[in-house]
Amino acid sequence: MALELKNEVLNSMINLLLQHKAELISVNEHDMIGADNSDVALYDRLRIDEKKFKGMIQSLSDTIGKKDPVGIERYHYQHGQGLKIVNRSAPFGTILIIYESRPDVTIEAAALAFKAGSKILLKGGKEARNSNLFLVSLWQQALMENNLKTDLIQYLDYSREQTNDLLRSSKKKIDLIVPRGGDGLIEMVKSLASAPVLVSGRGNNFIYVHEDADLDKSVEIIYNSKLNKISVCNATDKVLFNKNLPDYQSFIKRVSQKLIDSECEVMADSTFSKISMIGIPINDDENILYEEFLSKKIMFSLVDSLDEAIGVINKYSGGHTAVILTEDNFSAAKFMEEVDAASVIHNASSRYTDGGQFGLGAELAISTDKLHHRGPLGLDHLVTNKWYVYGDGQIRE
Repeated sequence: MALELKNEVLNSMINLLLQHKAELISVNEHDMIGADNSDVALYDRLRIDEKKFKGMIQSLSDTIGKKDPVGIERYHYQHGQGLKIVNRSAPFGTILIIYESRPDVTIEAAALAFKAGSKILLKGGKEARNSNLFLVSLWQQALMENNLKTDLIQYLDYSREQTNDLLRSSKKKIDLIVPRGGDGLIEMVKSLASAPVLVSGRGNNFIYVHEDADLDKSVEIIYNSKLNKISVCNATDKVLFNKNLPDYQSFIKRVSQKLIDSECEVMADSTFSKISMIGIPINDDENILYEEFLSKKIMFSLVDSLDEAIGVINKYSGGHTAVILTEDNFSAAKFMEEVDAASVIHNASSRYTDGGQFGLGAELAISTDKLHHRGPLGLDHLVTNKWYVYGDGQIRE
């Protein structure tokens, strides 16, 4: 499909969203009424407000501005027998994305898959059903306006049993499955899927405060990483403090008070029980160190060294994002090389792990897998490759 036609469809979708904004907000409000407002993270992800609507338009505009990722030459070789061998990027084929509560994913995922030359099957959560159905109806109108088949972007209005049957079945050709949500969703998809799965969405991110960290800078980074937006996978859940920080107990009290003032629950693990700290409840359940909170909750821990911090992060984190706060570039470099995470950050918020912030534009997901891609999954990563061999009667000797 020509690049111009792809962009025309995306432009049509922008116009349709703008024309039907009021209807979309009304439909989304219907979903919000039926949602559990005690689940703050779900409620936040589900809502389409002015900021999120502008984000949808921006993601479409960003995708239009990107080059076509299909057909890009990656390798060229002239064989000794005269064969010309070329490797080029190619579409995946059919992508299935299963996601929870976020109707904006219906825009971003479909836009990226479509421009990358793939068909996409969208399976959203029941809590966002009305919003998703409305958005996909607009997608299909955009396709029809440009004389394209509507099956390029489909919504699967399936029950859990139907979804499970689809995952198990090899009859319907699916080339890639992306579960975007919590641990329960990811484990369910991985256990049932007969097609390749690209894991996305799990955070449990760590910040390590080294002994020479700038304390004023660190307070603001920790606060932003935790509370800038709690419902996202790049929020921080755990902070490790080096015991050699100057007057570290006073510093930890300062950090915790700023978080508590914003109604964030602060707790500490058993490393805090060995010293005198005020006002921080101790939870010695090791399983919490593996947990992604997606709420106003954070856990503190103490470490003796940079090496211990690296070991703790590699054991307990979700492999998404890890941050080091230090003024020593050597320590930062060691941390960034040895921590096993998709994104490692020096002296900045964990919230920067994002396709838009990394200059990728819209993102399908943030992968914590190592195959075929790790980190924010932008347009250029939503392709596979194909070998083209040009001969003239050659046979292998």
